[in-house]
This record gives sequence, C-alpha cells and structure tokens, in this order.
Amino acid sequence: MNRVAIVTGAARGVGAAVVRQLADQGWRVVALDVCADLPGVAYPLGTRDELRRLADEHPESVREVVADVRDAAALTEAVQVAEAEFGGLDAAVAAAAVMAGGSPLWETTDTELDLLFDIDVRGVSNLARAAIPAMLRRPEPRAGRFVALASAAAHRGLYHLAGYNAAKHAVVGLIRGLATDLRGTGINATAVSPGSTRTDMLTATAAYYDLDDVEQFAGHQVVERLLGPEEVAAAVCWLCDERASAITGTVVHADGGFTT
Repeated sequence: MNRVAIVTGAARGVGAAVVRQLADQGWRVVALDVCADLPGVAYPLGTRDELRRLADEHPESVREVVADVRDAAALTEAVQVAEAEFGGLDAAVAAAAVMAGGSPLWETTDTELDLLFDIDVRGVSNLARAAIPAMLRRPEPRAGRFVALASAAAHRGLYHLAGYNAAKHAVVGLIRGLATDLRGTGINATAVSPGSTRTDMLTATAAYYDLDDVEQFAGHQVVERLLGPEEVAAAVCWLCDERASAITGTVVHADGGFTT
C-alpha cells in the first residue's frame, strides 16, 4: 500500500524539500501552500508557479492545493483530496510558517503577534484537526505520523524575536499534548526544530539584524555552516517513516548544533 502525506508550506524551502523526498521514496503527497504574499509579512512568500513546478516534478504522485493554513475548512478539503486521489492519509507535515519581528517585545504590535500565532501555531492545530481523523480512518494496526516544524527559537531566546520564540515554543507544547491525546492509536506526533537553514525566511531574519550576508548566522552552529533545506527535510521524512515508531511527543533537533 502506498503511503500518503499532506505537507503545508510546500511551495519552497523545507516544505518543498519534504515533498520531493517523500515522493522520491514512493509516497503520494498533497502539497499545499498559500501561494500569496500576506499583509504583515515583510518578505515574499512561495508562489503558485513554484508549487506547480514542484507538482510537475512528480505528476503521478503529487497533487497541488492552494490554501491558507488559517482556513480550517480549506485544510479539511485538502485532506479530502488525499483520500479521494490516493485512498487515505498516513502522515501530515506542518511546515507552513512565517517570521515577523525586529523589535523588543514591548514594541511588538498585536498585528505581528496575531500573524505569528494564527499561522505558526493555529495553522499547525488546524492541520492536526483536519488530518488526524483521516489517519484514524486507516485500519489498525496503523502507523500514522504528524510532524510539525518548530525551530531552534523554541529552545533559545532570540534577540528582538520574542513573538517568534513564543509561537515556536507553543508548537512544541502542542505536539507534546497531541502525542498524549494519540496514545494507543498508532499515530505519533513529533516536532523538528531546525537551526539556521538556507531559506527565504533566514534572509528575512538577517534583514531584522541588518546583516549583509546570511552566512553570518553559520557561526552559531557547531557544524559552522548553514543547513540546507534537504537536511532538515531528511529528519522530517525519517519521522514519517513507519520505522520511526518509537519517536513521539518529543523534538528532533535538526539544528546543526545550534542548541548544544
């Protein structure tokens, strides 16, 4: 039986790398992204063309869906695509997230905090509420997987990014609670916390710190280099595998030693 996944934030970055690796491993994947720039996000987000090109790389195994993770009904419809097109759902990867900040917490606006929590936290919750019932419809013994992208920011305070710190810390808490709710079901819930990874989000973070080159972040990691999205995706895909059955309710630090 082919394994089936849904991945949010799929147009580029870690999300796109997850889709590619899962498809290469024989998975069927629903690749979802908002494919639009959003008010309050100071950098361009993934595009419809990027999402379409990703799907075109694996025309038999990847379906593209344009949707906002803040829209719970849209995520339910995306899960229905997975069930209708591929016969069910075995894994959900919550990779959609945004970065906002650049000011101390007392100067952070409600708009920024709402954006961070609505997308980075509620978006994860919305995906879980849509995907878990579909995974529970799989016959026992099942091997469902829910994986959320947290961040090294969930574990270390970052200058002028307190709202982002809080949102990613909330993702970890949500995963721990979800894993407990799923006890005995055969479905595991985990988080992956990347370090500084070569993505558009990291470029945006550099701008908050007036850095000319994202490579300046490399020194914060034991590996003394930036990570590639494919390296973080490899950890996510491993957690989606049936063989990762012992891992639930915890965080995998794919951070190049950032939090060492």
